[in-house]
Amino acid sequence: MPTRYALIGSGHRAQMYLDAIAGPHAADAELVALLDVNPTRREFHRDRVPAFADVVLAGPEQLEAVIREQQVDRVIVTSVDRLHAEHVVRSLEAGADVIVEKPLTIDAPSARAIQDAIDRTGRSVVVTFNYRYSPRNSALKQVIASGEIGDVVSVNFEWVLDTQHGADYFRRWHRDKTNSGGLFIHKAAHHFDLVNWWIADTPARVYARGGLRFYGQENANARGQAPLPERGTHDGAHDPFELDLRSDDRLEALYLEAEQHDGYQRDRSVFDAGITAEDNLTAIVDYAGGPILTYALNAHSPWEGYRVSVNGTQGRAELEVIERAEVIAKDEDGQAHLDPSAVAVSTADAGVRERGERLVVQKHFEPARQVEIPEGVGGHGGGDALLLRDVFVGPTQDELGRPSDHRDGLRAISVGICGNESLATGLPVDVTEFLGLDLARPDVATVAR
Repeated sequence: MPTRYALIGSGHRAQMYLDAIAGPHAADAELVALLDVNPTRREFHRDRVPAFADVVLAGPEQLEAVIREQQVDRVIVTSVDRLHAEHVVRSLEAGADVIVEKPLTIDAPSARAIQDAIDRTGRSVVVTFNYRYSPRNSALKQVIASGEIGDVVSVNFEWVLDTQHGADYFRRWHRDKTNSGGLFIHKAAHHFDLVNWWIADTPARVYARGGLRFYGQENANARGQAPLPERGTHDGAHDPFELDLRSDDRLEALYLEAEQHDGYQRDRSVFDAGITAEDNLTAIVDYAGGPILTYALNAHSPWEGYRVSVNGTQGRAELEVIERAEVIAKDEDGQAHLDPSAVAVSTADAGVRERGERLVVQKHFEPARQVEIPEGVGGHGGGDALLLRDVFVGPTQDELGRPSDHRDGLRAISVGICGNESLATGLPVDVTEFLGLDLARPDVATVAR
């Protein structure tokens, strides 16, 4: 008998889960309810999939009643980040297990509330980290786990978001840090989870610096940049930093046509006043077992991708990924693909930088060798399909340990939460002390500092 699901928060990100339920996992899962504050968004997903014709539509205030009346087994939480903890805790207490899109939550009190609810109810929470399943990231995990480069002593990790994808976080609700925790949490939770998983260790102390350096009204004025219209959806010529919701059928249906109900505008100017999220962030992270991470995030790069260097006692591994070599306003299918990792961008590279990925390993006193990376098919480098199989069918024996639980989710957000505190105070922050939670892995000895 298929597991009965409700989904709360039917924006853009919900589609990955809903398509899995309607498609490859139709035998494993049944959608019985869609909950959202906005009726247009929940009706959009119901109407686009014939199998969802009879699902219950409801508001978030009806969550407990829906779980009870529809005998919901699991709730998928894809709502705004600041609401994750509320929706997770309410679902657990109403008798359902939870699948929650990253980040698990955005601050220390709500992290403790989730842990308390899990302890009280005995129910499970799965945080979905699809980047673990991407073949390139799995390949790096295999190299580290094999011991080829010895014991890890340090990791350097730089992630750059381009002026199409990165800018998008400053058009929508993420621009308000009270909604998202800023990019340290909303975006970098992916990155910190990768490091935690790659080196099988737990963050212990965080020191961070950063700020809003490019987007926002003050920065634009300082550069002498002409103001943009308040919204990107308008007739006439458009600036490259604008997003016209009419350029994408799904964005138009989910947001432009839904504004009448809640007033939410998905296409705000990235050079507005009042933006509180940072666009440049750095962190130094001490790990319980001894390694040190140096991390940097930039949200206004001309290209998108990441570089990781892992230094071990016997050598070094380097992974470079170029997800988009230059910003392309529209791709060949006519859609505005904001996130190049979520869908294959097919337009050919125009310059010297080429899309692709390369993993190089070099041991001490030996020549470098390139590690073959299996080709991934589908969103996020092929990670989405593998993740969804584990979510809806159940994890299989995985020597890489890719399936994640709520403690992985807590470890991932711990760096961003403590990073935000460090930004506010200018001081390093002890993870266990600030979160009020013990996230230690039982197999990792703590190095005295």
